[in-house]
Amino acid sequence: MKQKELLQKIENGEDSFTQFKVNITRSESLANEFVAFANAKGGYLIVGVNDNKQIIGLTDKDISQLNMLIANVASQNVKPPIYPISEIIAIDDKKIVLINIEQGFDKPYSTSSGFYYTKVGSDKRKISREELKRLFAHSGSFFADETVNLKTDIDDIDEQKFYQFFHQKKAKEFKKTGLNLVKVLQNMSLSDGKHLTLAGILLFGIEPQRFYPMFNIQAIYCKGNTIHNNYIDKKYFEGTIYGLFEQAMMFLNSYLRSIQDKETFNTLGKLEIPREALEEIVINALIHRDFYINSSIKIFIFDNRVEIISPGKLPNSLTVEKIKNGLSVARNPIFHSIAPFILSYSGFGTGIERVIELYENVEFINDTDKEQFITIFHRLTFQ
Repeated sequence: MKQKELLQKIENGEDSFTQFKVNITRSESLANEFVAFANAKGGYLIVGVNDNKQIIGLTDKDISQLNMLIANVASQNVKPPIYPISEIIAIDDKKIVLINIEQGFDKPYSTSSGFYYTKVGSDKRKISREELKRLFAHSGSFFADETVNLKTDIDDIDEQKFYQFFHQKKAKEFKKTGLNLVKVLQNMSLSDGKHLTLAGILLFGIEPQRFYPMFNIQAIYCKGNTIHNNYIDKKYFEGTIYGLFEQAMMFLNSYLRSIQDKETFNTLGKLEIPREALEEIVINALIHRDFYINSSIKIFIFDNRVEIISPGKLPNSLTVEKIKNGLSVARNPIFHSIAPFILSYSGFGTGIERVIELYENVEFINDTDKEQFITIFHRLTFQ
């Protein structure tokens, strides 16, 4: 970094990407800063400047000790290790050490003492349990749908639902195979042998919302184009993934118009928004939602549009343009692997492309601030 750029950065003050330190001599303190930057968006640690933006400078001995500390902390006190870049810059005969910590690609990072931090403005804070779970999920080392719920046991499985799925997948009757149900559930990551996983409960559980009350669907039919005091019907749907899908489609079918596409009056009309397009988006919301966000899927029917809102922004580096071109990431791999046998779901990543082919007046919004993915079907027949 050039001297002019550094002076401007100091003048701007501390923020989420810039932290000032007069000096750092303790490995624990430096590790905390490294972890916070790596778990956030990266940034600069400027050593030799105080909180009032005054350049104090470092002695040659300070710099030598700090460089040794940087190397040791980055490799020994941060898990997994990181690779910061340090630079010595002289300003008016005063030397400053500029340390660049890039955003980590192996999140979450922790100190060797087991603490996880992230940046909040110019400060840092410990990462909450929920955030930590999501960071592990995004890293691919742990997925929400394999989380074991200790309040459940094997008796919370609806065996008939599971047997129907097994027959659909294997073309065999489960009871004739001689297989042990507990072992099969465990092998499919639906159970740990004693308790059910989130996937086991929501796919085949008895009354899943006993354990996850917010993993339901809220559906609202409104008069007009806003929700404020204008709703005519409001429903809360509960049940397994399949049950939620069926109820959601019945609600949409009830309040959307059917359009005659043939001359004969008695011919059944087609739904104004193709049922296949609606099914695809409802299924995507159920299968790909972020289960670390304790919120319902929402369906709104307005006069001029239908909105389907799924908790969670697009995972990893996915964008709206990428999913339009068929790119997908399995946020919930257990749901992803089982859904094709209980829902009209292919799992090939072509669903969004198919929706656009069926109904071009559709809009996709990846709301990263509110952490939700919104699909909007613009109605062409509203009055």
